[in-house]
Amino acid sequence: MNNSWRHHLTSEPYRSYLYSYPHKTSYRTLETKLPLSELWSRELADTFFLYMHIPFCGARCGFCNLFTLPDKRANVHAEYVDALERQAEQWAPFIQHKPIARFAIGGGTPTLLAPTQLERLFHIAQHVIGMNPERASISVETSPETVTAERLDILKRRKVDRISMGIQSFIEAEAEAIYRPQKPQEVERALKQLKLYSFPILNLDLIYGLPGQTHDSWLYSLDKALFYEPQEIFIYPLYTREHTIVKPEQIRQSGEDQRLRLYSIARERLLAHGYTQYSMRRFAKAEADSPKRLLDYGCHDEGMVGLGCGARSYTNAVHYSSRYSVGRAATASIIADYVAATDFTYADYGIVLGKDEQQRRFILKSLLHTEGLTLASYTGRFNSSALNDYPELNLLLDAELAVVQKEVLRLTAEGMMYSDAIGDWFISPEIRMRMESCVIT
Repeated sequence: MNNSWRHHLTSEPYRSYLYSYPHKTSYRTLETKLPLSELWSRELADTFFLYMHIPFCGARCGFCNLFTLPDKRANVHAEYVDALERQAEQWAPFIQHKPIARFAIGGGTPTLLAPTQLERLFHIAQHVIGMNPERASISVETSPETVTAERLDILKRRKVDRISMGIQSFIEAEAEAIYRPQKPQEVERALKQLKLYSFPILNLDLIYGLPGQTHDSWLYSLDKALFYEPQEIFIYPLYTREHTIVKPEQIRQSGEDQRLRLYSIARERLLAHGYTQYSMRRFAKAEADSPKRLLDYGCHDEGMVGLGCGARSYTNAVHYSSRYSVGRAATASIIADYVAATDFTYADYGIVLGKDEQQRRFILKSLLHTEGLTLASYTGRFNSSALNDYPELNLLLDAELAVVQKEVLRLTAEGMMYSDAIGDWFISPEIRMRMESCVIT
């Protein structure tokens, strides 16, 4: 075992987890505007993933660095949905040649919208873009305070398959420590109401490593979540990033060793309750057969259509979005520009992926999940060997953080625990330089 290198990998600091590659902080103004008609006509995916971003929430949580703005004004929400509909109308001719296999509404908090505006989002997806709710899996994010019977009636009628709700902690003091204004009673009210609607998949999010959190308090929150028998549970370590309200010194007391212990006890508890681990964060029960005839979606084939300010779109060689910010004033300004825009037919901000970045993305999207990297799939796509192209992957094997079984490179259980470090380590020098030089306002 290469103990010195293994220690280096698992002890080096890293920013956060890679939920996408390249990271959004590597995006820049493109040298020339790219017509969307050309980008999407060349897209290889057989089906598309439609995502709508609603960048409004009731309050910004202390750990959040997402593109979102605390704003509850109904007229602001309505103007935003108007703009999203204009964007959808202009994009529809470019993407309607292939069906929508997945549809997700995220944010922010989409269910902060008034019921009439929430209804409009589904109308846009179905009647402007052409999404068939009988063939697409549909996911919506919510928050405890916005769970109401009127909104849930809409989601049920619109054939939503998955509801995802962030809880983070069932302990009021821990929620307050991350500036999350929620009461345990409100969380439990929302959960009881959600259970009445029997959505096929209920996902709950929890965070470990919170200020003041202990072994016992973490297990308390985990067991409270398990009581409601969600089909999915995501567990996230608390990270601080630039412009987040919670600062590094507020969580330094727990340290990386404590976070790893909390992760380990959660993993053990979830596996004992019949959940299967699919990534460092995602644990899920076996899904029941869907009454829908769902279309397949190959996540390696890109085809992510992102509508709304802050949404990212992924084609095979170009990732693009609106500009990114975290600060309130800058975010409000970007949203105002989006609402006032009349032409949505080109991409002017993002990144063009060369072959190296496409290969790294393909590897990370496989390796950081329990399915692993099928070496033959990589060879079929790129006409080369992953282990030859990136011999540093052998370091994972040397450190016993990964194994090759039946031509699939998979992280071991310990390797999965260090997914964030592995993902951060595999960022290319060029992307890291762009990320580090990004000025976030």
